[in-house]
Amino acid sequence: METTTGQTHASPPLASGTRAIHPLWLRITHWLNALAALLMMFSGWRIYDASPVFPGIVIPTSITLGGWLGGALQWHFAAMWLLVFNGIVYLALNLASRRMFTRFFPLSPRAILVDLRAALAGHLSHADPHHYNAVQKLAYLVAIADLIVLVLSGLAIWKSVQFPLLRDLMGGYDNARVVHFCAMSLLAAFVVVHVTMVALVPRSLLTMLRGH
Repeated sequence: METTTGQTHASPPLASGTRAIHPLWLRITHWLNALAALLMMFSGWRIYDASPVFPGIVIPTSITLGGWLGGALQWHFAAMWLLVFNGIVYLALNLASRRMFTRFFPLSPRAILVDLRAALAGHLSHADPHHYNAVQKLAYLVAIADLIVLVLSGLAIWKSVQFPLLRDLMGGYDNARVVHFCAMSLLAAFVVVHVTMVALVPRSLLTMLRGH
């Protein structure tokens, strides 16, 4: 911009709201992880109905995927490979870029309690999307750990003979099925809460689509 004295000044920096929040690699891996997790969840419910872990709990077929046991298994295994390989890329890039440390840490029980009370009272601020509050940090870390448990427990069920140590760590084949079901239930709860929060703060969806 030219001033009256003939000096040239650089343009002012972009406002904080226009800075990149989520890089392209993060957005791509996030949506692929979400797709794989949902496909595995819906097909997994159909597989579960074929041999329920808890006889009193049956998943309505209207919200399952695959149509029958064989079809559900095909969907489940296809989504599994997508989740595993994309998840490895997601974790590797998060660690290499140090985003895992800068976005999710530090995190303390006190900060979680303070932000949880603020959230329940409707006073938790979402003014700066560049930073996660303590409740968000905890939720995302739990979701990542839960997906890892889902994959490991799934391997213990699928390849029980080939992975005896993993099967034993899960407490045996039957216990591995319980762990897998509980981890799936936790993921379903996370999805419900996550979608609810996105509905309350729609800007978070736009940032995950556009990066800004």
